[in-house]
Amino acid sequence: MRIALIADTHGYLDPRIADAIRGADILVHAGDVGAGIEAEIAPLAARIVIVQGNNDPADSGWPNSEVLALPGGDLAVMHGHQWPAKTRHRKLREQFPDARAIVCGHSHRRVQQSDENPWLLNPGAAGRTRAYGGPGWMDLFAEAGQWRVRSESLEPQPRRRRKPG
Repeated sequence: MRIALIADTHGYLDPRIADAIRGADILVHAGDVGAGIEAEIAPLAARIVIVQGNNDPADSGWPNSEVLALPGGDLAVMHGHQWPAKTRHRKLREQFPDARAIVCGHSHRRVQQSDENPWLLNPGAAGRTRAYGGPGWMDLFAEAGQWRVRSESLEPQPRRRRKPG
């Protein structure tokens, strides 16, 4: 089973990422979605899971967290803005101690910590806003006996110059 992981689009999903994640069994967006993105990602995967980030409207209807039962374990999803950076990973692990992995966003920085349980995965920003090292995503391949993660990042797209006048 292929689960595509994205976060922090802030209203813009890099079209190269949309092409790359198309066809996933599940697409997880770990918050700070932005206007129009839910409709844009809906056709990309058989199932879409979105959690609310600190920049999403309170009436979005998205939960603050979600736990998905996958082959081989549970995947927890939470944006992560609830705690300061210094304690965020520890607090996420305390919040979801029985998960096999936790997906978060908020920092816009890619993190793949699979040396401690539960794993901690942050796919980085999938849009333009603070996409450190370029926009990115992760693919989680979940099988009953084994999980593996592939982290991908792309060259940043050049910023458009404003026309004078």
